[in-house]
Amino acid sequence: MKKLTIREARQSLSHLDRLLTAEGEVTTIRINEEQLRQIRAIASHENKSLADIFSEMAEEYISRHRETLSLLGIPGFLKECQEGHEEIKAGRGKKLIELED
Repeated sequence: MKKLTIREARQSLSHLDRLLTAEGEVTTIRINEEQLRQIRAIASHENKSLADIFSEMAEEYISRHRETLSLLGIPGFLKECQEGHEEIKAGRGKKLIELED
């Protein structure tokens, strides 16, 4: 946890959000009121903090996209996909049935 003296806090007020974010203490997200109401109800029912709920949501999201992250780590993969997409949009390329086994 980041600790500040009163003097440091006063001097930091104009950029406190950046200071705390750099320390990993604060993250701001924007969701609509209905979603927040439902998430709070679930958190209360499960006796969890909102931070715990959002942390679980982030882990689940990352888990669902782990394979994508792995593929994007292959050198040239993204560029090749983009070029292939452009070929398809231009009406070039091969159909699946035209590909060799």
